Amino acid sequence: MKPERARILVVDDDPLVREILARILDLEDLTVRVAADGESAVRDVHEQRPDAIVLDVGLPGIDGFEVCEHLRADAQLATIPVVLLTGQDDDETRAAAARAGCADYLAKPFSPLALIETLRGLVAGLATRA
Repeated sequence: MKPERARILVVDDDPLVREILARILDLEDLTVRVAADGESAVRDVHEQRPDAIVLDVGLPGIDGFEVCEHLRADAQLATIPVVLLTGQDDDETRAAAARAGCADYLAKPFSPLALIETLRGLVAGLATRA
């Protein structure tokens, strides 16, 4: 029996970034959903409960840090790993990501391979893939 595909939510306000990430992750045999803003992301997480989230910081409405804090405040969602993507690669942003409870942090531009390896390390079903 084929194992169930891991579900990844990609949240970015840039449609091109969402499309590229969705295609890359789909090639890794993952089920990918996308959201363009923080409110949609929170709603999707409550409805679909992904196995991991790839989350941009600079989102319209509530930003990526606020999305992550919202998830960490809900016991049923607090264990979903979040990989934060941001164009800001500085100590202050890294510290804010840690305070918000992000599992990992990748600065844009990032390596697709680095993202895949990060997700493999965070989602149990991905760790066994070759």
